[in-house]
Amino acid sequence: MNRQLLRAAIEVAPADLAITVWNRLGELPLYNPDLDVEPWPEPVAALRTALSESDAILYASPEYNYSIPGVLKNAIDWGSRPQPTPPLKNKPAAVMGVSIGISGTMRMQYHLRQVAVILNAPMMAQPEVIIPRGTDRFDPATGALADASTRDLLARFMAAFSAWARQHPRG
Repeated sequence: MNRQLLRAAIEVAPADLAITVWNRLGELPLYNPDLDVEPWPEPVAALRTALSESDAILYASPEYNYSIPGVLKNAIDWGSRPQPTPPLKNKPAAVMGVSIGISGTMRMQYHLRQVAVILNAPMMAQPEVIIPRGTDRFDPATGALADASTRDLLARFMAAFSAWARQHPRG
């Protein structure tokens, strides 16, 4: 459902906000300091390039076991090294998520915000997109976001994210 949420976010995003989706998280090897040398494995090099070329990061993620999915944490680990200038350092960011349960993705988002501290990444605080009971909000036949109030919230979130990225240029 988070891919569906991301597609809907792209649909309602302001025209000045260009979003590139990086769909290769599953290709990244598990972070290992022994591999964290140039030349990096190809998926790691591609991730680092994509992160370096972006002005801001929009995380769209489910919640697994009350926290960040391992595959996302692994990508963050790759993007947070080497010090002192990893590609995620100082990168403005926002997080959104949808789940089938009643808590949305609030615990994952809280944990992701904690991880962002080491990156000195300014995380947008409001509005929050923590969507519970996602199966009630998306059309099961098309996967489109069918809930009008959620679409309105998402449009406000994307407008705020666009402004956030402009207000916090990567330093």
